[in-house]
Amino acid sequence: MDKIIGLGNALVDVLATLTDDSILQQMDLPKGSMQLIDSDKLQQINQVFSRMQTYLATGGSAGNTILGLACLGAGTGFIGKIGEDAYGEFYRNHLVRNGIEQKLLVCDLPSGVASTFISPDGQRTFGTFLGAASTLKAEDLSLDMFKGYSYLYIEGYLVQDHQMILRAIELAKEAGLQVCMDLASYNIVEGDLEFFSMLINKYVDVVFANEEEAKAFTGKEPEEALDQIAHMCSIAVVKVGAGGSYIKKGTETVKVSAIPVPQVLDTTGAGDYFAAGFLYGLTSGYSLDKCAKIGSILAGNVIQVIGTTIPQAQWDEIKLNINEVLSE
Repeated sequence: MDKIIGLGNALVDVLATLTDDSILQQMDLPKGSMQLIDSDKLQQINQVFSRMQTYLATGGSAGNTILGLACLGAGTGFIGKIGEDAYGEFYRNHLVRNGIEQKLLVCDLPSGVASTFISPDGQRTFGTFLGAASTLKAEDLSLDMFKGYSYLYIEGYLVQDHQMILRAIELAKEAGLQVCMDLASYNIVEGDLEFFSMLINKYVDVVFANEEEAKAFTGKEPEEALDQIAHMCSIAVVKVGAGGSYIKKGTETVKVSAIPVPQVLDTTGAGDYFAAGFLYGLTSGYSLDKCAKIGSILAGNVIQVIGTTIPQAQWDEIKLNINEVLSE
């Protein structure tokens, strides 16, 4: 099996379940979006969270995907930046505990925190204080970080630093890696459309997008968006939530259903875990259909827990379900 390394914002998620969405208006956070916030807004959110029950988990889009891959037994690594604080230590320990080769850099800013609001319908909204994560720069990266891996997985949130993401991709290509990218969030795509187009046309091999991101990128509905993205890269994946996913490589197109879920508790990490399952299949040499089915199994399981940490007993069940798919 090929090894995969993630590059992303090393964030700790602080999650709170809402009884209604009024707090999102109060905090000026559009439902379903990821908004970058400053330390003042973080303090404001923390005051609200202090009166609520909250959960703590490692987060960041690429970090979630790499965790999912590691839990399936894939060889993984992660590059990110943390602060010298309790959140940073929590993040590092979590990587080590899950067998992920950590390539974490440290700075004197506080570690990044994603304040995560979970609406009654399971939709999640992020107020993200990047902190130390935002100081990962092009000069922090070296060719040695990418050696020994076959794939680099990048979250689209990183496009805000053009120089850094280009350096990462160029080093990965020099080391012989294929590049996979998740488009991250519709508002991120809208804000940097030209740069995303250049990256995908020139460098990216595998693109993951949800319905909103695909529309922000192409202006089209899922199936037409899939065709357009697939002309720009090797494999295009468009996820449509409960509607499943569309995958296209060359002339081959696959449609896979989502697994039935009795109750959606929290959609945080659904796309990240779909990518983990899909890439697990890809690095194992499975068909696109099987890759997508494994992705659906992981996505369907993570939305049944609060946060992005799936209990071990659930992983045992997931692996049984994957074996059933592989034996079809």
